[in-house]
Amino acid sequence: MTASSSRMLTLLSLLQATRDWPGGELADRLGVTPRTVRRDVDRLRALGYRIGSSRGPYGGYRLEAGSDMPPLLFDDDQAVAIAVALQSASATGVEVTEAAQRALATVRQVMPSRLRHRIDGIRFTGAPAEVRVDPAVLEAASAAVRDRQVLRFDYGSARDRPSRRTEPHAVVAREGRWYLLAWDLDAADWRTYRLDRLRPRTPTGPTFTPRPLPAADAQTFL
Repeated sequence: MTASSSRMLTLLSLLQATRDWPGGELADRLGVTPRTVRRDVDRLRALGYRIGSSRGPYGGYRLEAGSDMPPLLFDDDQAVAIAVALQSASATGVEVTEAAQRALATVRQVMPSRLRHRIDGIRFTGAPAEVRVDPAVLEAASAAVRDRQVLRFDYGSARDRPSRRTEPHAVVAREGRWYLLAWDLDAADWRTYRLDRLRPRTPTGPTFTPRPLPAADAQTFL
């Protein structure tokens, strides 16, 4: 985030905390000049934020009524990306379609009207993936990759199949399916596992030092 963007987010936070802020006081809090404050306020107004102002010794800036939850600070391209990503949730194969729809509605409510109008024009229906993945499984596998912790799990449908012990390397999405790429400690070799067939066991195991992957990256290996 650029310094100016960070400063404007801080400005919004200050305006939420108190109804009226004299320009000089805002300048002191932000470490800038009153002229810079005026310029930042103008930028926020251009983005759709409703910021009122008054002149005189008791004047200052304030969020107008109904602005306690200010619009999110997205540019046009980011707003389009959010709309496309959330509406594409059904095609990912992860069971979060209904949650994604609620998330899009929530994000839309706190966007400036100009951006709301733009994302409202993006409507499409994606083909749902044939294989569905429990988001809890995706979260557990991803966390083990991030934390470099041994992951134990049952795999497949056989109840008497022993659990696998792996050093997870990466979670990969490909052609509507999700895979875990890992070093199998018992087989002493690299393996790929489909997340829809994987049931993590808790707790996770000890941390490990990642092994070098025999490929340029996980996608190439898969």
